[in-house]
Amino acid sequence: MQYHKIITLKDGRTCTLRNGTGADGQAILNIFNLTHAQTDYLLTYPEESTHTVRQEADFLKEKAESADEVELLAELDREIVGTAGIGCVARKEKTRHRAEFGVSVDKAYWGIGIGRALTEACIECAGAAGYVQLELEAVAENQNALALYKSAGFREYGRNAKGFRSRFSGWQELVLMALELDRRNARQGATEGENEIEPVLTTE
Repeated sequence: MQYHKIITLKDGRTCTLRNGTGADGQAILNIFNLTHAQTDYLLTYPEESTHTVRQEADFLKEKAESADEVELLAELDREIVGTAGIGCVARKEKTRHRAEFGVSVDKAYWGIGIGRALTEACIECAGAAGYVQLELEAVAENQNALALYKSAGFREYGRNAKGFRSRFSGWQELVLMALELDRRNARQGATEGENEIEPVLTTE
């Protein structure tokens, strides 16, 4: 899936949201390792990443060519500072209407709108791909993330008290959230922010 949008951040700078490509392999591995070392709220630790640069490049190429999955990056001042993506939960008749969502942003760039922009971009991509429901799991202690997801329309539908087992803090409760895309689209339509440039979005 191809995606490209330029947004204005809270500090006045412009940031490009686009799908990752094969040429971004090393940069994506770098930002993955950085963000996963900065917080204990993500699924894995940096050393658990097993992708080589070549494998990461192939993964990004596959997502760019997919009709219903995407891996997005946020590029600020020619540096990749965040990533996000959606993927099908399972390609079975009973589950292919559901997509999973994840996002991470370099801590140095928290609070200026990048996480929200990536979240909204993934919601947009999920709707364009035809998904009915977008899902995520978030650590209950991560109140900033939960507030963002709730403001984007996600609703809590359950909790897993022992969802993660952190090497630092022990058990971490996961909040299970879902966004019903058809309802959201009916309520909000496709209105774009006044400072944004119309995105290029294709599923072919």
